[in-house]
Amino acid sequence: MQKIHTEKAPAAIGPYSQAVRVGNLLFTSGQIPIDPATGELVQGGIEAQTERICKNLKAVLEAAGTGLEKVVKTTCFLADMGDFAAFNAVYAQYFTEKPARSCVAVKTLPKNVLAEVECIAEI
Repeated sequence: MQKIHTEKAPAAIGPYSQAVRVGNLLFTSGQIPIDPATGELVQGGIEAQTERICKNLKAVLEAAGTGLEKVVKTTCFLADMGDFAAFNAVYAQYFTEKPARSCVAVKTLPKNVLAEVECIAEI
């Protein structure tokens, strides 16, 4: 098991790794919309937050030697299912290979963000 870390994505805010590689699979931790350059939450609604989340995931994937096109499964958490269409509009720009996905609404996310996404990718 190999732990993955990159400065191009936010550092873990708890006792976990940004991602873990096991064999030819990468399991990312959930990414929230924190700008790694500033450490601050991205403001501006679901579109801006989803954009940052996708950029963070892309950075973690690239640090492990893979990319968004190799993602086989995502799990998406939304604070409000009313944001589903706007979330999907941004998500679709990044996950063009259309991996398998689960998307659920949750009561609260870390730091009260609007969305969080984790994924599994092939290396």
